[in-house]
Amino acid sequence: MADTPTPRDARFHDADERPLKLWATDSQDLQILAALAQDAVLPASEMRWQKGPRRFAMLLNRYRWEHGTRQPERVRSLLTAGDVVSVRGQGVLPGDADTVLSLLTLDWEPGADADGILRLTFAGDGVIEVTCDCLDVMLADVTQPYAAPSGKTPDHPE
Repeated sequence: MADTPTPRDARFHDADERPLKLWATDSQDLQILAALAQDAVLPASEMRWQKGPRRFAMLLNRYRWEHGTRQPERVRSLLTAGDVVSVRGQGVLPGDADTVLSLLTLDWEPGADADGILRLTFAGDGVIEVTCDCLDVMLADVTQPYAAPSGKTPDHPE
């Protein structure tokens, strides 16, 4: 009987250098996107709600959590939500290029059917609620990674 390797779970540092492109259609998928988008920063001017195509989009400077202990890197990523009915915010001034937002998490609050609210929570108590007919969120890297300007990994002391 030949030795067979012991299976193990995938680890973030096993990831390759290809751009990230993930799609969330349920709460479990969204948890993965939320972990990868945590600590992304963006000026408030880099978010749009397009009523015609029913899409909400944000251009993020995402910290590359999937590369673990390597040199701190960021990458520009597009976070989009489809089938959007409405968008409202609290403590966030959309369109203000001088306001820099730091994304803490994404949550999905399901409604009666497939509909629900995608909640984006930012540092400093800012929140954007995106009401959608269904959960349809994509996170896609759109540039090459670059060294994080701070040279540091984001930290959340208790």
